[in-house]
Amino acid sequence: MEQNNGLEGQFVYFNHKKLKIGYTTGSCAAAAAKAAVRTLLTGIEQEEAAIRTPKGIELHLVTEDMQICHTADGSIESVSCAIRKDGGDDIDATHGALIYASVRKADTAGVTIDGGFGVGRVTRVGLDQPVGNAAINHVPREMITEAVEEICREQGYSGGISVEISVPKGEEIAQKTFNPRLGIVGGISILGTSGIVMPMSEKALVDTIRVEMRMHHENGGEYLVLTPGNYGERFASEMPDLVRTYEMKYSNFVGETLDMAVDMGIKGILIVSHIGKSIKLSGGIMNTHSHEADCRAELMGAAAARAGADGDLIRQILETNTTEDALDILHEAAPELFERTMQEILKKIEYYLDARCAGKMQIGAVIFSNTYGKLGETGQVQELICKLKMQG
Repeated sequence: MEQNNGLEGQFVYFNHKKLKIGYTTGSCAAAAAKAAVRTLLTGIEQEEAAIRTPKGIELHLVTEDMQICHTADGSIESVSCAIRKDGGDDIDATHGALIYASVRKADTAGVTIDGGFGVGRVTRVGLDQPVGNAAINHVPREMITEAVEEICREQGYSGGISVEISVPKGEEIAQKTFNPRLGIVGGISILGTSGIVMPMSEKALVDTIRVEMRMHHENGGEYLVLTPGNYGERFASEMPDLVRTYEMKYSNFVGETLDMAVDMGIKGILIVSHIGKSIKLSGGIMNTHSHEADCRAELMGAAAARAGADGDLIRQILETNTTEDALDILHEAAPELFERTMQEILKKIEYYLDARCAGKMQIGAVIFSNTYGKLGETGQVQELICKLKMQG
């Protein structure tokens, strides 16, 4: 029989689907540390640990792989145990990973926390922790400290406790996360501001984008290259004059990414995007995910109409399923019309990007097609390329 962990009946709905919520690596680390310290101070192996998350949900998490090391005189020297991460129905690289806490008494008063194998190290400024620290963010550190201090008070222990968090498969898992891009080496980060994982959380992704942008900015990136994803990144890599030292992905969150750039004082952004995403910008759509808006054929048809296309051609464009199909129709009709349509699209993209930034930042866009290559660029692109080059 599956043991209740405190999340029974806790669901969110996404695209009409009922999704289970989970708990963070930070919650796992705090629960593991609590169980290990209670075992250390009582000598009684703990089968579970109860913690209250910052969100207010109490979790009861089962321990695994409890290991007790004794000194020569038989007293307990150290204890380690693990909690298995459960991300619920979220798409989560750390789901199922074992998060270990190893604890021992220390000469230094208070609770000291460090990362062991599989927990990353910070190598760049601008992240939650200083350079050199283990990538255990401040909320998980607070959760671990609170959990350990609770047991120390309960057992009347006033000495210090040393806690080391480790993740045996952390290095492997980290390759599926943002950590290599953020300059966090050697493993995963121990994360979580609420202690709870909300499946398909757009907020979590936007928060990750903000972390990466802050890191770039504090390391000297006043001008950034942004792409929606792998297609854009690959095309940017083939632009011979483009310096991509400060490059990052924004997924579908164009508007929110530009807003945070303005707030941080970023001076300029160059967007490199496939027309399948960027065509939506020509209609002022600042979240390009299909569940927010589509209108790709309609926007292409409107641009073609402004460029002089006749009704029959516009109707053909409106019946296409992809922007690449629409481009084929335009190109076959007349190369000159193709070029004029791209210019119409770029004018609208420039207008809406400038409007979103409210004149507080330079903004430019390069759009491309898998078939036709570069389709064009907005007016400030070459100046931005020069500034990116000077920035290095």
